[in-house]
Amino acid sequence: MKIKYIIPFPLTQDKVEKRAAQIPQDLIRPDVVIEFIPVRNSAFLADSLYEGLLLEMFIFEAGMRSEEEGYDAVCIDTASDSGMQALRSRLSIPVIGPGLVGCHIASMLGRKFSIISLFERWNDNCKRNMIAYQMIHKVASFRSLSDVQPDVANLMDGKEELVYPQLENLCLKAINEDGADAIVMASTTMHQAVNYLKDRLPVPVINPGIWGVRIAIDMVDLGISHSKRAYPSPGKLQDEIWSSLPSAQEFQPVDFRVVGLKPAR
Repeated sequence: MKIKYIIPFPLTQDKVEKRAAQIPQDLIRPDVVIEFIPVRNSAFLADSLYEGLLLEMFIFEAGMRSEEEGYDAVCIDTASDSGMQALRSRLSIPVIGPGLVGCHIASMLGRKFSIISLFERWNDNCKRNMIAYQMIHKVASFRSLSDVQPDVANLMDGKEELVYPQLENLCLKAINEDGADAIVMASTTMHQAVNYLKDRLPVPVINPGIWGVRIAIDMVDLGISHSKRAYPSPGKLQDEIWSSLPSAQEFQPVDFRVVGLKPAR
């Protein structure tokens, strides 16, 4: 079995390995091969609808020929599930968005769950997805560390002592004040904090990336995929259009001081 795991930023190999580390190899069968494929261009932080569209475009391009390339399933390395619906229309093999999977897993483990984010601006996307997935009634709260700028390349390296306790306190507020029975990480970039939180919280903590991969494997094993009635294939393929999209010269995560923005409060 071969799975394409689309990383939504054009990262170098060492940065790809940091993101690939969210999928522990001892949890994957020997006959399953996961290929971690970064996009060739992208948004910076997916902090707006404008950036969300860029993210969708390049994730779709990276995955649109997966079936012809011999992959059995596609997983998307962002809990925003960017590109999932368009890829489900283009492909017949399973296309898995970890945000959708993670929230369904959480809903099976408790009555309500909270979605915990590093970045206030990502909350809007989480809310839109929960409304679209008709799961908003299962959400106890959306909470975030609004003053932490995400680093999609280096993740939480060097920030553990600062960020992990803040996330723990945020999760405890979601549990004790909002009534959350489970916690869902709002981003696959947060996977490094999951074991820390699991050891300290009284409720399940969901790491959406690994759950997405496990569901993809099960779908392939069981011979099932998304409904083509829900995601109809296009009448005419125009894949050649995507060749006009530019590649990134060198990906640099956004610096708020450069673009004149401030983190949302």
